[in-house]
Amino acid sequence: MNDPLFAPVRLGALSLANRIVMAPMTRDRAGPGDVPTPLMSEYYRQRASAGLIVTEGTQPSPEGKGYWRTPGIWSQEQIAGWASVAEAVHAEGGKIVMQLMHCGRVVVSANRGYDADVIAPSAMRCTDLVPGPDGVPASCAEPRAMHAEDIERVVGEFGQAALNARAAGLDGVELHCASGYLINQFLNPASNRRTDSFGGSPENRAAFPARILAHMAELIGPGRVGLRISPGNPYNGMDTADPAPVFTALLRAADQIVNPASKERLAYVHVIDMGLADLDTLGMVRSNWSGPIIANNNLKAESARALLEGDRAEAVSFGRAFIANPDLPERLRTRAALRKPDYTLLYVGEGRGYTDYQSL
Repeated sequence: MNDPLFAPVRLGALSLANRIVMAPMTRDRAGPGDVPTPLMSEYYRQRASAGLIVTEGTQPSPEGKGYWRTPGIWSQEQIAGWASVAEAVHAEGGKIVMQLMHCGRVVVSANRGYDADVIAPSAMRCTDLVPGPDGVPASCAEPRAMHAEDIERVVGEFGQAALNARAAGLDGVELHCASGYLINQFLNPASNRRTDSFGGSPENRAAFPARILAHMAELIGPGRVGLRISPGNPYNGMDTADPAPVFTALLRAADQIVNPASKERLAYVHVIDMGLADLDTLGMVRSNWSGPIIANNNLKAESARALLEGDRAEAVSFGRAFIANPDLPERLRTRAALRKPDYTLLYVGEGRGYTDYQSL
């Protein structure tokens, strides 16, 4: 019997050997200057049997950082660090794209180690607590509302970050439109009270991420650009009510981004399905987006296979299962038992709880 997890698939310009995707996960192991380290190269190398790796959220600019020891892609040293990561993954035959994550208002200033503005769609503080440098939850900083020139600048910063990721040898980028970070802040009425063309209607609130996606697609090709969404996710102070209209607007806008010469479209939509009682999230995505879907959220082997067999998604992503099982595809193929990660070492420990999990 053919296993749908191991059928090859094409996501835009990305040809994958299997349909098992490693989801992006913050691990807080970047070095000084938010530069990827040799330890990070080894971590990703160990997991290169995934059809595709999506890196941890990576800030496109100094303003984009909100958490302790997260990597960037805005300095030459960071580009060089990521080049080592990409080389390690490619040497094992893997594919890797960079998730670009701008935290917006979700910032504990002490996590940065430098001064930079805290920006958001509107001057509204995130009321959720965020771990500080010592791991103790702390209050987020007060943001300032983005001006029109900030909009243009940040769009440009995402474009340069996409170019930098490609210069480092990564296969593409994924725009983080979920979890209450900057892009999600524009989409959500709990954080966007703007009265200009980037606020109000669902189409207006989707305009900022759509512009970023189009700009990155123009610079590195649509087939190397994906996006991640999580309709109805309350994380970082988001309003969970009625997410369908704004995500429908975003998906329709994303579906219209196409290279006029090659007819190439965006690579994929990566969906965290929150299991909403009043919304078939994957169905909503399929109805408004004509490209590939990567499905995510607490999937087990059999539920993942069912999504693929039912044409609900073209690929499936696993997060924490990859932490303690660097050879997760082989374990899924042989139906071997999965190890559980040490959750106390998710964000601390250097190599412990990071690169010391054994393969079969």
